[in-house]
Amino acid sequence: MMPKGFVEKITDMDVDFAKWYTDVVTKAELVDYSSVRGSMIIRPYGYKIWEHIKDQLDRKIKETGHENVYMPLFIPESLLQVEKDHIEGFAPEVAWVTHGGEEKLQERLCVRPTSEVLFAEHYRNIIHSYRDLPKLYNQWANVVRWEKTTRPFLRTLEFLWQEGHTCHETEQEAIEETEKMLNVYATICEELLAIPVIRGRKTEKEKFAGATFTYTIESLMHDGKALQAATSHFLGDRFAEAFSITFLNREGREQHVQQTSWGFTTRIIGAMIMVHGDNRGLVLPPNVAPTQVMIVPIAQHKEGVLDHAYGLKERVKTVARVDIDASDKQPGWKFNESEMKGIPIRLEVGPKDMEQDQVILVRRDTGEKVLVAISEVEQKITELLVEIQKNMYKKAYTRLREKTSIVQTFEEFQSALQNENRIIKAMWCGNRECEDYIKEETGATSRCIPFEEEDISSTCVCCKKNAKHMVYWAKAY
Repeated sequence: MMPKGFVEKITDMDVDFAKWYTDVVTKAELVDYSSVRGSMIIRPYGYKIWEHIKDQLDRKIKETGHENVYMPLFIPESLLQVEKDHIEGFAPEVAWVTHGGEEKLQERLCVRPTSEVLFAEHYRNIIHSYRDLPKLYNQWANVVRWEKTTRPFLRTLEFLWQEGHTCHETEQEAIEETEKMLNVYATICEELLAIPVIRGRKTEKEKFAGATFTYTIESLMHDGKALQAATSHFLGDRFAEAFSITFLNREGREQHVQQTSWGFTTRIIGAMIMVHGDNRGLVLPPNVAPTQVMIVPIAQHKEGVLDHAYGLKERVKTVARVDIDASDKQPGWKFNESEMKGIPIRLEVGPKDMEQDQVILVRRDTGEKVLVAISEVEQKITELLVEIQKNMYKKAYTRLREKTSIVQTFEEFQSALQNENRIIKAMWCGNRECEDYIKEETGATSRCIPFEEEDISSTCVCCKKNAKHMVYWAKAY
């Protein structure tokens, strides 16, 4: 039986989703708050999740030919000013260093919000010929953006990420790179985190400051809001022109490089929590869970139980990341702590199970209990981990489809959002005025123009003029 008061620590997600989220990230020991507003301490359990994501993504980045580098934390103000659209886009979020010790600096230093200008300055110094291209660099780093409203993982003053920055001979090569890296991100979301995503292109209003265009993957949270999971930007030659990044081409003429940048952040952990979590806490996909199996010995004070449990741990660790809870807490508390932390499988074993040469496996995603013979435990765990991963993706994909509405009129648009948050598919004329009006009247923003558009109608959902694109719209984090 569930210990009284244990899950009462978590607010019901259907009553107050924001409070539920805060409860989960703190009670599951993912983060703690620091003394600086909007800054978080990522605790060991939360950081292990990031390490799994980082390791898998880093491997894929390297498989596509990229090398890791590291750029400075500080950017001189004059350097940031070189590309005007870029600095204007980030100006409200920039943190400035004005003093070094007691001495006032002659020029302010920006604490990097992103590193395009640093890479551009470096590329200008090292690229001279087409033989120097492509340059495929990636950086794992922290960045600072002075956000007004913050929430752990989703929006903090400082966060962790990787940012890729590449230079190419031709526009086509750079566009292909932009698409390739977006697909790498989509694979991480769908195969590692069990999060289905919508691939598409941002509107001019929503694109990255300084980009020619931005590709995005968008995801749906449990509360019906959307979240931008990752972005990949085609910069073209805008930074190259501003920073004079040129090379001698194959015909011996000087030309500007074509650039890309792309990033994936700790924000994705927040997305994973909100896609899969429930009123008992986290639900972690097996592929990213720090602990995939938690062994809970029952009546562990009885002779042989703990030894048997540790023996099981040695066997299970050959097929899964496993731990054992041998603390003096009651089994009910151990069960609920395991569930709070989202551990995919709980393995229970006690004196009666030992007598019958069996164990009990409990799935976190469904709560289903399975009796398994000791001789089959490794095989069954292996099968269950695959099944849980697939089931979590299927459940999230089903929710995405069920919470997506197709509308043709503005009245239908407003009605679809009247009682709950949803993703909406509707046609758009391409004018900024309509995009702004939709946000003002409904709170929904354009999430992306999907790569595979549908012809819902011939007219814009807002102004009734000829439509140019089908767009996904939603209220978003």
